[in-house]
Amino acid sequence: MPGMAAQDASPDEVDELVQAWQRERTDLDLAPVEVFSRISRLARLLDRARREAFTAHEVEPWEFDVLAALRRAGKPYRLSPGQLLRETMVTSGTMTNRIDRLGARGLVERSPDPHDRRGVLVGLTGAGKRAVDGAFETLLASERELLAELSAGERRELADLLKRLMTPLR
Repeated sequence: MPGMAAQDASPDEVDELVQAWQRERTDLDLAPVEVFSRISRLARLLDRARREAFTAHEVEPWEFDVLAALRRAGKPYRLSPGQLLRETMVTSGTMTNRIDRLGARGLVERSPDPHDRRGVLVGLTGAGKRAVDGAFETLLASERELLAELSAGERRELADLLKRLMTPLR
């Protein structure tokens, strides 16, 4: 990335991996390995940070996904099961099971949909809101720490480059 050349990090395990492949396969362009091996390693670090943040607040990753969808909906923090399906991209049966389990833990509650007599809304309870807010704050602190080596401009540039990289994969 521009502006980072003067601040290049010391060699890492990906550099060693690329050097070994260059020695063995001089005929190959290894530029993708330099990018995607680092992304893969970073994804594992992010998964670990996520698990730690959620565990600290006694929330499973799947629970966080549902609770976060409700929290992002804004007050009164309620969505229909169909809306939750779209937000979390799971099957109907899976969502029903998740709502049941979250309800049993006192993190969500069902209520009648005032606009659809046959419908139901799923809403955050106070305990659910505290759990998702705490887990999200802890996660953000971990992620800030992981990004600490980058300036605000570099973080923005990295976010933009990753967004561009993901565009054709959608």
